[in-house]
Amino acid sequence: MSMLVSVLIFLLIFGVIVTAHELGHFAIARRNGIRVRAFDLGMGPTFLHRKFGETDFCLKAFPIGGACIFDGMPGEESASDAHSFAGASVWARIATVLAGPAANFLIGFVLAVIIAAFSGTDRPVVGSVMEGSAAEAAGIEAGDVITRINGRAIHLYREVRLESMMNYGETMDIRLLRDGEVLTVTLTPRYDETDGRYYIGIIGSGEYTECRGFDVFRCGYYECEYWFRATWQSIGLIFRGHFSSKDLSGPVGVVKAVDDTYQATRPYGIPTMILSFMNLTLLLTINLGIMNLLPIPALDGGRLLIYLVEAIRRKPLSAEKEGLVTMAGAIALAALMVFVLFQDITRFFE
Repeated sequence: MSMLVSVLIFLLIFGVIVTAHELGHFAIARRNGIRVRAFDLGMGPTFLHRKFGETDFCLKAFPIGGACIFDGMPGEESASDAHSFAGASVWARIATVLAGPAANFLIGFVLAVIIAAFSGTDRPVVGSVMEGSAAEAAGIEAGDVITRINGRAIHLYREVRLESMMNYGETMDIRLLRDGEVLTVTLTPRYDETDGRYYIGIIGSGEYTECRGFDVFRCGYYECEYWFRATWQSIGLIFRGHFSSKDLSGPVGVVKAVDDTYQATRPYGIPTMILSFMNLTLLLTINLGIMNLLPIPALDGGRLLIYLVEAIRRKPLSAEKEGLVTMAGAIALAALMVFVLFQDITRFFE
C-alpha cells in the first residue's frame, strides 16, 4: 500500500515539474507568435486530449516526460511561415528554448521561499571539531562561522558539508568569522580508509535560524543556489571520473527516494511530509532545469547551442542537418534512459 502511495506522490511531483517546464516553452512561444501544434504530458499513446485554439493538449499513457511541439520544427518538410518555429527570429527561438529550464528554476525558487518560511535555514556555524582532524590542525574552533571556502561565499551549513563531500584531497582556503574578527585558514582534508572519503573534521548540523518577512526571499535564493551548486558539482565529478554508471538514477530510483521519504516522515505528521516532499521537488526541478541545459542534442541545451551559433554566424544550420543532429541525440538519449532504467530496477530489487 505504501508503495502505491509513493508512486502516486511521484506522479504528482513529476507532473508538476514537467508541466511547469512545458508551460514555460508554451508561454514564451505564444508570446513570440509561434504556433504550438501540441502540448503533450507524458509519452506513448494518447488517452486524453482536448483542442483549445490551435493547440492540441494531450495526456499520454506513460507519465514520463513531455513535449511542446511547434509548427516548423527541425527536420519537418512543411513550409515555414511567420508563425512557425523555423520562421521565428533566432532570438525568439532562443527565448522559447530557455523558457522551459527557466520555469523549472522559477518553480524551485517559489518552493524554496515556502520551505524557508516554514523551516528556517541553517547558518554555517561550526558545532565541534574532531580531535586530530585537518580542521583542528588549522585552528578551527566550535562557534566559528564559515563565510567562504576557496573564495566561494557560504550561506548554509549544508554548503560546508557539500564542499567536504565533493573534495578529493584538494587544499581548501576557509574564511571564518570569530567574535567579530575575520580569519583565514588553509587545510587539506584527510582520507579516512574506513569510509573511503576525505574529511575536513567539522562536526555539527549548523545553527537553526528563522526566516521572517522579506528575509524568506534571501533564504529561498540561498536554498536554490545550494541545490544548483550540488547538481552542477555532481555533474562535474562524473566527468572527472569520481562517479560511475551505478550512481545514475532515473524514474524508478526517484520512486524509491519518494518511498524512503514517505516512510521516514510519516510518523511526524502531514505538515512534515509535505515540507519533505517540497524539498524533494525542489531538488528535482533544479536538477531537471540544469540537465536540460546541457549541450546535448535533443535536449534544450543542444538546441540552444545550435541557435547561439546561428546568432553569431548570422546563418542558420540547414533544417536537414539540424533534424539529423536532433534525431541522433534523441536515439542516444533513449538508449541512456533504457540503461538507467535497467540500473534502477536492478537496485530496486536488491
